Amino acid sequence: MTDRERLDQEDEEERELVRPPDVNRDSNRSATRLELFFDLAFVLFVGRCADLLAAHETFSGGFRFVAILVAGWWAWASATLYANRFDTDDAIFRLLTLGGMAGVIVMAASAEQAIGENAPWFALGYVLLRLVLVLGYLRVWRNLPEARAGIRPYLWGHAAGATCWTVSLAVPGPGRYVLWAVGVLVDLIGPTLAARVRDAPPLHMEHLPERFGLFVILVLGESVAAVVVGLRDGHWAAEVLVSAVFGFLAAAGLWWSYFDLSGGAAKRRLVQEGGERTRQGVHDFYVYAHLPVAVSLAAVAVGLEHAILHGADGHLSAGTRAVLGAGLAGYLASAAVIQAVLSRRWRTALIWPGLGVPAVLAVTALPGLTPVVLVGLCAAVMVAGVITGVAQHRAGEVRVAKV
Repeated sequence: MTDRERLDQEDEEERELVRPPDVNRDSNRSATRLELFFDLAFVLFVGRCADLLAAHETFSGGFRFVAILVAGWWAWASATLYANRFDTDDAIFRLLTLGGMAGVIVMAASAEQAIGENAPWFALGYVLLRLVLVLGYLRVWRNLPEARAGIRPYLWGHAAGATCWTVSLAVPGPGRYVLWAVGVLVDLIGPTLAARVRDAPPLHMEHLPERFGLFVILVLGESVAAVVVGLRDGHWAAEVLVSAVFGFLAAAGLWWSYFDLSGGAAKRRLVQEGGERTRQGVHDFYVYAHLPVAVSLAAVAVGLEHAILHGADGHLSAGTRAVLGAGLAGYLASAAVIQAVLSRRWRTALIWPGLGVPAVLAVTALPGLTPVVLVGLCAAVMVAGVITGVAQHRAGEVRVAKV
């Protein structure tokens, strides 16, 4: 097909407002502008979750932060899994996606008081996202009979999740949040069950790591924002400026470690294998393993912001040290597991990112360190780790695909 014929075909498709859904098989598929627009709402959602943790660096605050972010992350991931297979980019798909985006906006606006006075609004936003996906899968059910067995777990899971969250609107107190947890857990089972259905619609293995990589970028953006806010609110004091430099180096190390090492190794496995072995669970592991990555990176942003803001102080609070240490260690542990399982090279992954876990925990556990020294040591761990990882890659111990 010539370029002109291809353009004419694309133009003809664009003139069709409604197209029946089909399984995406375009080998050159990448994230669409609608998907990027959809992600903007999640930028706001992650930011509001970070604000919640920043205001309450306590065990209970951390629990609320994790619980709310898990619900939002799964809302994003489940929408991504649907679009990965059945994005037709027609008017109906766009309207459904924009409807889901409205639900995310409601969740973002109510996130800081989701476990509290804004719980009904947060639940309504989540229910709207579930209903949009249920309608999308019902549309696939009608138009693609051969896909019904593969999408049934998603359809029932999303419907059950929406039911739990809808019922929670009438349930006061702790019972409401128990229903939320049950709804998310039931919903999470869908991909695992669908992966075991023979001849289920396959995931697009080029598009999947690109979308999850974009979400990692989204959450890493909170760390960059933390540097900006810390500098502004710290009034550019010398210690604040030095802490900001170290904070930016730590964020850059996180980015480099994921995209050139762990994330790249994971993508290589997804793209290379595909077929039966991927349908049997590799992509399930890939999807679920990114949950602790997202939660940890959001926590890192909160810890860095407070560490930079208080850079001129003699020490950091125990809460800030705990948030920063748990965030960095959680990310490095998650990245090590992802890299080890999907590259099947455990020794390499244990060296880096694995050894970074005890290093950052040791640094952040020391109460006498000034903010500048603490953030500087965390940055040093990340930079040393990236250098180690790059050396492993050049030696052929880490084999990656470009994310």
